[in-house]
Amino acid sequence: MLLRLPTSVSEAQECLAEGAVPVGGATLVWATWQREGFPELAMSLRQLPQANAIGAERLGAAVLLGQIDGRVPDVLRRAAGTVGTGAVRRAATVGGNLVGSALRCLLPAALVLDARATVLESDGVRETDLAEVVAKRPLLLSLRWSAPLACAYRKLPADAGAPPPLVVASALHAGDGAADDAGAAAGYGVRVAVRDGYEVFEGAAVTGADPEETLESLRATVLGDLPAAAWTVVRSQVLDLLARER
Repeated sequence: MLLRLPTSVSEAQECLAEGAVPVGGATLVWATWQREGFPELAMSLRQLPQANAIGAERLGAAVLLGQIDGRVPDVLRRAAGTVGTGAVRRAATVGGNLVGSALRCLLPAALVLDARATVLESDGVRETDLAEVVAKRPLLLSLRWSAPLACAYRKLPADAGAPPPLVVASALHAGDGAADDAGAAAGYGVRVAVRDGYEVFEGAAVTGADPEETLESLRATVLGDLPAAAWTVVRSQVLDLLARER
């Protein structure tokens, strides 16, 4: 297997055109390759500057989970810190987790940040939403978002071999972070994403003076169909988040 390490977007685009298989830390594909055979040509983004950015409003796809620190919002840092073991986090990448993993542990955190994805295709670079990233699995270059006012993350404990643990992430944004039924922003906006099993659900609501009204608005989204145990965690986290901004 020949591994290419492009240092520019144009070079990475050429690799794609040549049929290179994108890889990150290869934590999710190595066993498959050993079983089914290695590709002739592979490509890693670990030397591409755009894919290695870490900041308050941007995160590159080639960043290792173990490198994610206080430079990013706490909801992303905590999500990355709960993935696998230390050895896994020293090899697994942001792109591999979001695009290649069935669990997508970073997805709830990215959703509540209302993150947008920059992807590379054979005809160039473009921006898209996370729904397309999950559905079509393009080559992810980076994520970008607007820094939240506050955020929170919780991953419940689970036994080895048990179903994936419940994950609840939330973030409080400025008034343009969410809109009411009339499409008008008011006060602050709260976004919540929940991983229940292998499915991820998200909802948003405009916040006002009464936290209970915000919770009722969230219940009117798909989040209202969550099991009672999951909703209990959502309720507690949202109330705590709103209290921090009062």
